[in-house]
Amino acid sequence: MKKMQKKFRMIIDVALCHDCNNCFLACKDEHWDNDNMPISVSTPRHGHRWMNLFTKERGQAPLQDVATLAHPCQHCDNAPCIKAGDGAVYKRADGIVIIDPVKAVGKKLLLDACPYHVIFWNEEKNIPQKCTGCAHLLDAGWKEPRCVQICPTGALSFAMMNNAEMEKRIADEGLEVFHPEYGTQPSVYYKNLYRFTKCHVAGSIAIDEGRECADGAKIVLMNLTTSQSQETITNNYGDFKIDNLDDNSGDYQLEITFNGDSKSFTIALKESVNVGTIVL
Repeated sequence: MKKMQKKFRMIIDVALCHDCNNCFLACKDEHWDNDNMPISVSTPRHGHRWMNLFTKERGQAPLQDVATLAHPCQHCDNAPCIKAGDGAVYKRADGIVIIDPVKAVGKKLLLDACPYHVIFWNEEKNIPQKCTGCAHLLDAGWKEPRCVQICPTGALSFAMMNNAEMEKRIADEGLEVFHPEYGTQPSVYYKNLYRFTKCHVAGSIAIDEGRECADGAKIVLMNLTTSQSQETITNNYGDFKIDNLDDNSGDYQLEITFNGDSKSFTIALKESVNVGTIVL
């Protein structure tokens, strides 16, 4: 039986990323003032962010949260840059997509070919450049790229896996790709992606004319269009959060029940919202 090819896979846990930028700095340290032919040539000192980080704040004080999305090249199986590169971009057997630093000279059009906008232009050398997956290090025996090695929280992880192994990880850990609608079949997967792409409803429940927190109040949030509902209970501060909701997904009914008392009202969900303190 033919052994399935193991390929480059990166898994990024949005919940563990603290926006420390160590991954960006390690990438810059590895690729600035370093030629790693035939994989890449030195990047400019400023401008390129082969490992970029985007931060999103959701909700309102005091029940807001902040998520950071680490965003390298997605090393797609169906990479538009390869199609547009006319031989200047290729995918290695291990799944890493490489822009050939010789054949890609002058091909600024590659920047527009990538829907993820992770290709950058080196004005001095007249070439497009992007994350190489530290292919030169992997070829030299390294077990992971520099960005993964330096991550202090474990938000970035790396493995060479075949499709069956990857599908199991996806099922077991609820992994997703960023912008699946692009149809590029990325090799970078995200855990807890909802913290960046979805929204939440949060609030606080109080009793005794607002002088006491309602610990253990039942909260039910129902989409009035689909009749689908989620529920949770408040913590000892009376706070709750129901997450992983689509923005602009219509009207929701929020129902609170505690010690025989209840209250409900409608929310038009457009983005993450803190409904404030509700007194029963």
